Amino acid sequence: MSVTRNRRERERAERHRLILSVARELAEAEGWEAVTTRRLAERVEYSQPVLYSHFENKDAIVAAVALEGFAELAELLRRARTGARGPKRNRGLRAVCRAYLRFAAERPALYQAMFVLPTRLKFADEDTPAPLRNGFEEFVKALPEDTADPEGVAELVWAALHGISALSATGRIPRRADRARLDLLVESFAPSE
Repeated sequence: MSVTRNRRERERAERHRLILSVARELAEAEGWEAVTTRRLAERVEYSQPVLYSHFENKDAIVAAVALEGFAELAELLRRARTGARGPKRNRGLRAVCRAYLRFAAERPALYQAMFVLPTRLKFADEDTPAPLRNGFEEFVKALPEDTADPEGVAELVWAALHGISALSATGRIPRRADRARLDLLVESFAPSE
């Protein structure tokens, strides 16, 4: 019986991953409005009731995709921070900011699921999922050690990056100024001298 149970659990986990993968692909290709349970069921070749056995509704799918995105972003920020080169005082912050902006530009639908679309994911709460906390911690760790109120500063940096991402994605600020904008942001919160 346990062999059958293990196989069923593996198959269920594979279906779960497939649903999320197809949702992400569809959203990146056509936008989140194109992601419906009917289209997902057709694409994954399972019935809608099977889809609903994994996810309550589309919002739950978006939240699951967002959670995956936060895990990916946290790892990307960690690698950027730990592999950073440049002036010691702000190299980590510069690398984290650059990685964040690149992530937002290269994965617009995923970024939208994480930061724009409504989800039940809790931020800055004791129930905040680990991937969200881990990503935020990378901003805190990237700041100079003598930063007063590192969590507050990390929130401001994150908010500024989100604003830059949103304005860049909609063409409201020119991309040709990206480097100067990033320099100004980093120097404002972590001056090199």
